[in-house]
Amino acid sequence: MDKLVKSSDEAVKDINDGAVVMSAGFGLCGIPENLIRALVRKGVKNLTVIGNNMGSTDSADGQLYGIGLLAKSGQIKKFIGSFPGPAAKMPWFREMYRKKQIELEIIPQGTLNERIRCAGAGLGGFYTPTGVGTPIEETREKRVIDGREYLLELPLRADFALIKARKGDRAGNLVYRYSARNYNPVMAPAAKVTIAEVEELVETGTFDPDSVHTPGIFVTRVVKGEKYEKRMTMEGSL
Repeated sequence: MDKLVKSSDEAVKDINDGAVVMSAGFGLCGIPENLIRALVRKGVKNLTVIGNNMGSTDSADGQLYGIGLLAKSGQIKKFIGSFPGPAAKMPWFREMYRKKQIELEIIPQGTLNERIRCAGAGLGGFYTPTGVGTPIEETREKRVIDGREYLLELPLRADFALIKARKGDRAGNLVYRYSARNYNPVMAPAAKVTIAEVEELVETGTFDPDSVHTPGIFVTRVVKGEKYEKRMTMEGSL
């Protein structure tokens, strides 16, 4: 099946107001930047966005990348993730939160990743000791297993997942590069519709099947990214 679409704008055309959207990426790595820019252009509102962090908030060039573009333009109703970004470098976000213009749910990184993985695997949830003894346990089911207390965490699903791969074919088989494998593979099966942007598009059958990180069965659409910018941190390029 040929899942290729012509542009990022076409790829996100059915993401409407109020959607729950997962957006992959870890720090500055593996961000579906073209799909995010397309959502900014589309102007959808009241999004619930799930991601590790807000994207680039401390790049050497001072530019904003990733989910932060949607937040700053007022399109996100709620952000669910492990790290919005450093407050000193995101005064606009701090002000939005103070004025209740955006909701925030912070989840420990391992718990966030596992909740997403459970959704993709069709599991009902998992028990973790993370959060025991904190106010979070007041909102969770607690069990004692082998003498240790655990809290129940439920799957985290989305209407759409925006992911980014180094290479992909027309059938949606994807290969990631290095740290881009932190969230992209786990988000791909966890949404009703998964949209993948790729840096390099290859013909179906090019990949050695054993090298594929995300099989095409989990991908709904593929788009060749129109523009990729070399992002820099204070420690160097990624």
